[in-house]
Amino acid sequence: MTNTKEKILLLLYAGLAFGFSYTLHRQWKIIKGVAKEWKRINEKNLRKEVRNLYRARMIEKKENSDGTITLVLTDKGKLKALTYKFEEMKIKEENWDGKWRMVVFDIPEKLKGGRDALREKLKKIGFYELQKSVLVYPYECKNEIDFLVEFFQIRKYVRFVIVDFIDNELHLKKNFGLVG
Repeated sequence: MTNTKEKILLLLYAGLAFGFSYTLHRQWKIIKGVAKEWKRINEKNLRKEVRNLYRARMIEKKENSDGTITLVLTDKGKLKALTYKFEEMKIKEENWDGKWRMVVFDIPEKLKGGRDALREKLKKIGFYELQKSVLVYPYECKNEIDFLVEFFQIRKYVRFVIVDFIDNELHLKKNFGLVG
């Protein structure tokens, strides 16, 4: 269970994600999630944590021309929200479409920390390691991969590939529980 401060930052971050969503389906999904979480926040705790976030310079107040106030994440707040999102990241396993998602990377030694952290996070969320720098997963996960490469700031070293065939597919299907 996330605490009130984490929820506030993640909900404000969801507003940012909403602004970058191009499809109505994705926007609707964000709105439904935000509404559900806002209902779970105690109003007294909300006021206290908003004050604390403001003092910690994680949010800013912007006064609108109509007299209302908008809370906006600062860069520090965005980083904290990304950290929370990173820690709770999971990939929704829906019906398999017969395609394999592959993450391939060649990250230089000077960025070894990011390389190792990416590999470990991919394995933690369920990817199978074909080789040290090639991991595979059967379900849609492009948004999660985009998030990870931005989080670790390694975009130019990472490729995301969708393939129809892998020669050891039976082994992979067994690994992911896709065969009876």
